Amino acid sequence: MPAPQDGDVSSLPPTVSQHLATCYTNIIWMCLDSELAQSAVFFAERYYALDHNNHDARHIFVTTLLHAGRKNSALSLLRDHRCSNCCGCQHLKAQTCNLLGRHREAREALESSLSDPSYVPTPSMSKRTASVFPSEAARKCLSGHFARKGHLFEEATASYRQALALCPFLWEAFEGLCALGTAPEDIDDFFPLRKPPDTSGTLDSTLNATGPVATGTGFFTPEPTTGIRKPQLVGKKDNRAPKMELPSGSIASTDASFLEQDDSILQQRKPTRAQRPTNTLGQPVGTRPLSSADEGPATKRPRSVGVSQRSVDIPKPSSSRVLIDERSKKARTRPALTIANIFSSPGRRAQSVTTSSRLNTKTHREQPQNLGFATRRSTRLLGGATHKSSKAGLKEKKRQVARPMSPSLESEMDEEGSGLDESKAAPVPPSGTRSSEDKSTRQQSGDREMETAECIVYNTMRSCARAFRAFTCYDLQRCLDELEGLDAVQQRTPWVMALVGRAEYEKGDYAASRRAFESLRDLDPYRIIDMEVYSTLLWHTEKHIDLSFLAQELLSIEPRSPQTWIAIGNCFSLQKEKKQALTCFGRATQLDPGCAYAYTLAGHELVDTRIDQAINHFQSGIRADPRHYNAWYGLGTCYLRMNKVRMAEYHYRKAAEIHPTNAILIGCIGLTKERAGDNETAIQLYGKAIEYCPENALVRYRRGKLLIGMRQYKLAVQDLEFLRDLSPDESNVVFQLARAYRLLGNKVKSAQLLAVARDVSPKSVKKIERLLELSRDEDAEAMDED
Repeated sequence: MPAPQDGDVSSLPPTVSQHLATCYTNIIWMCLDSELAQSAVFFAERYYALDHNNHDARHIFVTTLLHAGRKNSALSLLRDHRCSNCCGCQHLKAQTCNLLGRHREAREALESSLSDPSYVPTPSMSKRTASVFPSEAARKCLSGHFARKGHLFEEATASYRQALALCPFLWEAFEGLCALGTAPEDIDDFFPLRKPPDTSGTLDSTLNATGPVATGTGFFTPEPTTGIRKPQLVGKKDNRAPKMELPSGSIASTDASFLEQDDSILQQRKPTRAQRPTNTLGQPVGTRPLSSADEGPATKRPRSVGVSQRSVDIPKPSSSRVLIDERSKKARTRPALTIANIFSSPGRRAQSVTTSSRLNTKTHREQPQNLGFATRRSTRLLGGATHKSSKAGLKEKKRQVARPMSPSLESEMDEEGSGLDESKAAPVPPSGTRSSEDKSTRQQSGDREMETAECIVYNTMRSCARAFRAFTCYDLQRCLDELEGLDAVQQRTPWVMALVGRAEYEKGDYAASRRAFESLRDLDPYRIIDMEVYSTLLWHTEKHIDLSFLAQELLSIEPRSPQTWIAIGNCFSLQKEKKQALTCFGRATQLDPGCAYAYTLAGHELVDTRIDQAINHFQSGIRADPRHYNAWYGLGTCYLRMNKVRMAEYHYRKAAEIHPTNAILIGCIGLTKERAGDNETAIQLYGKAIEYCPENALVRYRRGKLLIGMRQYKLAVQDLEFLRDLSPDESNVVFQLARAYRLLGNKVKSAQLLAVARDVSPKSVKKIERLLELSRDEDAEAMDED
């Protein structure tokens, strides 16, 4: 089976899909128990994206949304037509409607959930053992949250790093590092690449493969028990491949017993009911009564001690004939004489062995995976038995012939008889060994499938982390490329579409950003997060109707959200009602004092009228979020209008450090250089800004105007012609282009463009007359087209 990439589960077998569900469920409940609701929502969204028809994924996704306070989004999921026949969905719908105050709808949903008395809850709705006290990693993450809110940024960074070192699946810790700007450039520092196991190997590769390895990122991989495995790798034969001639002490020859012992370790750490994968055949998972065997696997005696003990416990057969008869009778005598094990030696606890033996006989066909438990327990007890006479030893020998021998006991007897003639050696008994072989093979296959599922979850999170880190560093094209590399089912999720919309908005591609946000609202029509960016996008594109509709809809969904009041404020700002807009932005800051975006928008509203108050708002935004580059840009604009060029350049450069690819910020730095008289540096900065965004009209216009002043008319004509094609109705562009052609000596072209400028903007007649009064050789730099 080829190794899947990221979230590609289309080619996975059903067993791997079950393990995948188990991995996601375990991570989600761990986050919910630790009060990390945002991390739980992130992983639940990844899980639900795999199959929208999976009711268990829907149930746990709704549960995480309710914990995160997103009740309307949860109700939107439960109103799907696929939920009408699911009692679990109807029960969750009743709870959600009750939280929203829709009690009649809650009663109808609850009555609908009672329609099927035989309904079996999905694992996510069943009883489970919750973690009352958060883990150390979760507490470190919460400590980082508190330190960040208290403006202790160094302490927050340290806490987040420690949390990720303890548990890489704490998504909120990584988001916190990105928000602080302290995420490492190489994502492998926190999320090293993990490759899924190769499940297409042959028997040789299976025999030579090592057991599961626990790593820092292996959250669900069984821990290695080297102290137990190593003694068992000595002296056991591999019954699965009798034709292969392997050394008696090699690892390959003892693979079956190794996995059998490992199975007892895994059985002690049984998952809860909510964590178990569903049975593909629709049969209940087999159980067994608790006995002393659950205390742990018996540690095998060293080889030297075992040989000396066997000389007393089990006499050697007189000939190979007796050994052949004993092995041939073992399979036939097992069902009838299993209860005789209670008399194997004096001083044993007969009650527990009898119960375990009866259960083994009764469930021999129903639960073949549990056959090894009673035999391992009887073998352990047999190893500690002593005999005081040869007569008792002979009786013990007779009972050993009838008793089903464990694989470890068979291997020990094989070692004793290794001195016999190989031509007279008995063949490997097929009955008991074959079941052990099948069990070991299934266990080994299950381990590989579980590791494959864990790698899919881990690599999907790793791809999302690379994209999110690139976005917070404003490496926008790389962010989009990383999101493009996700699986198709993961790309059509709200988190991914929101990140695409924000990345395209920061790039200045408003059309692509709007398409992404519209897709986001189709997927989650009740989403509040990121709607402040979408409302600002509609403000820039002057979509009055769409912005008004968005503001009213958000107000009906969540009236106490800062994003709602930011959208309302943008709506008033677009209608030139600054007083009402400031009131709305102030309401947003009251609801969330840490909302830097609301402070910044309020400052932009005051730049033209009350510049001192605008500076106060921008400074408040920087205190709330030092990496909010819009606030630094606003301060730079205020100081530039106050003719404080050096202060303006400082704040523009601080904003450009946060967002180094923003063409507007680089152009503003160029403008400060132009104001300071450094035209050469200004031209270089304008050129750099145009490289990042060729469609930026403002920067290209400033460069064209500066080139005219520097008497580089041909280069100026190229920029101005580009702008004329981009916006032919812009009178200032046409006027500057006419100047450039006139200074080049092309009077006909200049006269044509001046006529166009007069038609487009009749108010520019006086400027045209002044230009015509000047001769070609006279300096026209002092002309102001405004």
